[in-house]
Amino acid sequence: MHPNALFRTDDHAMMREWMGGIGFGMVFLTTPEGPRVAHTPFILREGDRLQFHLARGNALTRHLDRATALATINGPQGYVSPRWYANRDTVPTWDYVAIELEGSVRRLDDGELDSLLYDLIDTHESRLEGERWKADEASEATWNGLFKAIVGFELAIREWRPTFKLSQKRSADERAAIATGLAAAGNADLAAVMQGHAA
Repeated sequence: MHPNALFRTDDHAMMREWMGGIGFGMVFLTTPEGPRVAHTPFILREGDRLQFHLARGNALTRHLDRATALATINGPQGYVSPRWYANRDTVPTWDYVAIELEGSVRRLDDGELDSLLYDLIDTHESRLEGERWKADEASEATWNGLFKAIVGFELAIREWRPTFKLSQKRSADERAAIATGLAAAGNADLAAVMQGHAA
């Protein structure tokens, strides 16, 4: 989390909506072999519970149950050029969106993992155009093979540490110019987030 309080938010509804749109993050843990990270799809459940799954052979899988872990979800990010400021006597910066979540982890039972998989499929298939793929199109052998190869987990969030660093130190006109510059440079996602969080 950025140390400047200007870049933080307490708007949990907004963070949940934003995280749901991303649906993918990283889980970090220090293991006896050293620090490790896993990249994983997730679902944020009611009661501040982040559910995800990892390959059974992942370096974190055997260490996560009952551990305290850190999850991060990264959003749009990008270089901000001083050329977009009215006064160019300054330095470049980097704007970005990220949320860190800390909490205790427990292993999901088979029923919970099955529900997680179906919900992940439903969530992401519904975002695609055209005819949906349904989980029952996978044969029992295929599904069971997948199921045996992964382990589900739930992180009970006890700390939210968001950073929405979107040039809030700049004037409204400068922020609009930065958003225009980002869009022109091909970073429409960060430009849209900046416009959505206008001062």
